[in-house]
Amino acid sequence: MASVIKQRQALGEQVSLFSQVKLEHLVAGISGGVSSTLILHPLDIIKIRFAVNDGRMHAAPRYNGIANAFLTIYRQEGFRGLYQGVTPNVWGAGASWGLYFMFYGSLKNWVKKGDASANLSAGTHLALASAAGFTTLLITNPLWVVKTRLCLQYGGIKKYNGMIDCLVKIYQADGFRGYYKGLVPGIFGVSHGAVQFMVYEEMKKAHSKYYSQPITAKLSTIEYLTFAAISKLIAAATTYPYQVIRARLQNQHYSYTGLGECVKLTWTHEGWRGFYKGLGTNLVRVVPATAITFVTYENVSHWLLKHSENKLRS
Repeated sequence: MASVIKQRQALGEQVSLFSQVKLEHLVAGISGGVSSTLILHPLDIIKIRFAVNDGRMHAAPRYNGIANAFLTIYRQEGFRGLYQGVTPNVWGAGASWGLYFMFYGSLKNWVKKGDASANLSAGTHLALASAAGFTTLLITNPLWVVKTRLCLQYGGIKKYNGMIDCLVKIYQADGFRGYYKGLVPGIFGVSHGAVQFMVYEEMKKAHSKYYSQPITAKLSTIEYLTFAAISKLIAAATTYPYQVIRARLQNQHYSYTGLGECVKLTWTHEGWRGFYKGLGTNLVRVVPATAITFVTYENVSHWLLKHSENKLRS
């Protein structure tokens, strides 16, 4: 495939963005997102409940750490309690990772003019990841609103009976705008994915340069795990506050007039620490989740792309 593109370039043909869209990236991204979500969803439940607990809502459950939260939810709500909201989470994670990898891969190959072996700068990786993240967010934000609300059903009171019921009731109560609550902090959160992908790509590029390998060379599982974990730690530590604000804006138990009020009240009542509630749980969850996602993605995408190239040759 790469040789065909180079031949076209030699003949002066332009490489279109559409020609660089590969469904292999979509399938591989969905596989990674779904796998990590099914394994680690209980930690997502705990992180969200920590994030929205501002100390002023008496109805909100309070936990003394991750282990206590896990056991308390299990005792009070059973195994199903630990997997509340898993359906929109699986849909959201699968769609988000699949679309993100597809958009990012397409944009990256387009900028490279179809030459997969070409190197890009850190700034270019950051810009492309931001564009991919923003596009993905616009498509998937309704799923994240639903996931947050289902994860915040506690105390034996259920307002929503599953994902579809939640989607219908949000529309009935707030109209189409209800699906985009928390969108503004979500847009700021695009920087999270952008930072993560930039660091991940730069580490892979440095590794390839050090070992004199082509940038397209398949790495070992340990190398993918290491690069994914480090990039996620850096991204999570630098951009986490937006997740707290987004969760609070999407919380059905409390209403803010907007982003400004949410930020102001969080700072007034909790200080800077309020913006990092649930960070520990988040790191425990997202680092292995990202490692699972990226390892699954890299291996599945390499296999699918190689299979596609073999079919074209035969």
